[in-house]
Amino acid sequence: MIDAPALPTTRTRPAAEVTGPPVVLVHGFVTGGAVDFPAERWAEPLAAAGREAVVVHLPGHPGGPAVGSADEVGTAHLLRRLAAGIAAEGSGEVDVIGYSLGARLAWDLAATGVLPVRRLVLGGLSPMEPFAAVDLAAARAAVRGGPAPADPLTGMITGMVSGPDRDADSLLLVVEGLAREPFDPTARVPQVPTLFLAGLDDPMSQGVDQLVAGVPGARLQRVPGDHFGALAGDELRAAAFEFLGV
Repeated sequence: MIDAPALPTTRTRPAAEVTGPPVVLVHGFVTGGAVDFPAERWAEPLAAAGREAVVVHLPGHPGGPAVGSADEVGTAHLLRRLAAGIAAEGSGEVDVIGYSLGARLAWDLAATGVLPVRRLVLGGLSPMEPFAAVDLAAARAAVRGGPAPADPLTGMITGMVSGPDRDADSLLLVVEGLAREPFDPTARVPQVPTLFLAGLDDPMSQGVDQLVAGVPGARLQRVPGDHFGALAGDELRAAAFEFLGV
């Protein structure tokens, strides 16, 4: 049994005869399930093809719980919470599509075996861990009206979490929690069929070839667009659906 508070999900049941396992969709940092995976582009076509869609809502993000401490969102604990939410209404295997931060979590979800994953799609995944380099004290001061951080990365993260209708305090706790257990692709590797998807103009995916080489049988497909445009494009979605047999 997964002893962690389950993350909330939005489930869209199959509208036709079931043709495969549920498809789990994990969104990126400071966005949300409805932003990264709008239902008309993802859940509805999946349902029409006989697949249940499970959109996960990460802590601190729209539809997800507020964050009280960084301990709630350390990588290992967050994975258990993610798995608990996915398995809330079933314990069978799943296919997983993760984008950006969601891809980082999906990698570890499959690699740790905390949930049985059949096939894995990783979009917009960076081989680098940015959160560990963020000056959290400067970021927290800035979101409370203090001076802008001198460090460019910290300034970028501060700008991202300070957007309209964003829970800056919770999001910075997410950064802190994940920074305590940085993404380390050499520590554990998914052992399931894996498709990497990267935008042709996405600087965040630079070096992804090294990750692909380390995953047995994995392949990389590049699609048009930058980090945000690639996910919104039809080519990425079509490649993901084809790989999952949708």
